[in-house]
Amino acid sequence: MNRQEAIAQLTAEGQPYELSTVDGPHGPLRVFANAPANLGRLYAAAVSDAPFLVYGDERYTFREAYDAAARIAQLLVEECGIEPGDRIAISMRNYPEWMLAFMAITSVGAIAVAMNSLWTPDEMAYGLTTCGVSVLFADAERLDRLAQCDTDPAMRVIAVRAPSAGAGVIQLDTALAQLAAADMPPAAVHPDDPAIILFTSGSTGHPKGVLSTHRNVISALLSWELDARQNLLRGAIRPASSPHPSAVLLGVPLFHVLGMHAVFLSSFRAQRKLVSMHKWDPVVAAELIERERITSFSGPPAMTGDLVREAQRSQRDLSSLQSVGGGGAARAPEQVRQIDASFRNAAPNTGWGMTETNAIGTTIGGDDYLTHPSSAGRCLAVLELRVVDDLGAPLPTNERGELQIRGTSMFCEYWNRPDATADSFTDDGWFRTGDVAYLDDEGYLYIVDRIKDLIIRGGENIGCGQVEAALLAHPAVYEAAVYAVPDERLGEEVAATLHGSPTLDLDELRRFLGEHLAAYEVPRYLFVTAEPLPRTGSGKLFKRQLRDEAVASLTPGG
Repeated sequence: MNRQEAIAQLTAEGQPYELSTVDGPHGPLRVFANAPANLGRLYAAAVSDAPFLVYGDERYTFREAYDAAARIAQLLVEECGIEPGDRIAISMRNYPEWMLAFMAITSVGAIAVAMNSLWTPDEMAYGLTTCGVSVLFADAERLDRLAQCDTDPAMRVIAVRAPSAGAGVIQLDTALAQLAAADMPPAAVHPDDPAIILFTSGSTGHPKGVLSTHRNVISALLSWELDARQNLLRGAIRPASSPHPSAVLLGVPLFHVLGMHAVFLSSFRAQRKLVSMHKWDPVVAAELIERERITSFSGPPAMTGDLVREAQRSQRDLSSLQSVGGGGAARAPEQVRQIDASFRNAAPNTGWGMTETNAIGTTIGGDDYLTHPSSAGRCLAVLELRVVDDLGAPLPTNERGELQIRGTSMFCEYWNRPDATADSFTDDGWFRTGDVAYLDDEGYLYIVDRIKDLIIRGGENIGCGQVEAALLAHPAVYEAAVYAVPDERLGEEVAATLHGSPTLDLDELRRFLGEHLAAYEVPRYLFVTAEPLPRTGSGKLFKRQLRDEAVASLTPGG
């Protein structure tokens, strides 16, 4: 049985993953006929006494987590007057309250705005203002930044693990202690109602808010399940033989689709224990894998590379691991082989997806991945892929062009950015990814390059234009070109070539940038030239030349 035959069998009428067709905004969509109608139904169906959330010494069963989320929902509806469609932001570390608040928000039909917890005060203010946020859940670190923001005074603030939050701020634990246990407030939530806003960095300007519906999100979750089932059906992967219950380690931020979708939301139907880390540390990760008998971990190549090195160094028992997944950035083929060699029972897997696709697109794992280590895998059932030339005409297999995608998990729109939304889609509903790619004769996708001026540093998207704007805000910088250079651990690192005043002080410039950019956005490498930067015939900065010169200077012997 081949892959297409297995999918056809599993999605036939009457099967659990039956696919039917509905009309979508850009044409017909393939949808799971038996999918939960909304995220609230997903959570309610998972209620059990099985262990769910673990954070340090804190533990919740699925039932306890749902009950806690219902009380937060009660607080939102009764105390804050939240109605369906209202935007409620979450900005904090991966505390249990992040996930409980998310469950509450999406259960009552409001829109969960997952904010990047690394944002500066200016970026935080932009996200809150552009989304018209009614309520913000924030921990102590984010409350400190909020104090430096100019935001709507009518916005309610709910403090999480922040005992000295200030006047007018609702203390979550205090407010919940005053509420009696109650059922989840009722709400009529349609599959095509908006559910989440996540932010993605573009090549210029502010990050864009990516709005997705309940159907978009749930289609992604069930697509992963279907792909796992078809792999089992055709014998492409071995059935799990672990004596340990399913458990996943959360080391990536929940404001990324990798953390939110692949780790958090995928755990409900799987009845999978989720162990959340305070911050990424490979030594702590190995300790948690051993203690909690973690069976799966997913992270960008920087994290999985850290874990490989820790597995080789330490004496921890990591034999419970069955899967080491990827996402957020391309994984080097050598790391694929290292994962296979470093863990006794764990198979490597990865995929390609975007915030706009709700994390899905292609997937690959196990022996299939080991024999195609440069590939991002094959397309999932509710999506279509194509590669086109500069005029938008589809290209044959093995020819490189822009990757385009369409289907059921695709986002609705960029929040309050109809111009960006229109520019991103073709007339017949294909989304322009900005990636240069090709598809081989077997349908395997290979990502080659990016059209968009974007840096992916350890899974974090960094818009070059935003960093350039910060550089040019310094009075001693006259011209600035920002680009990616290769980095063994993070995949890509931020570099910039500057033309400026002879008095330009790089240490002072870095301090200046630290006030205007998140730490991960500040260029690691700064090159200064006394001459104006080279430009193309059309007047654009000749970044390719600058990048090649920078890479050569960073290469031993270069």
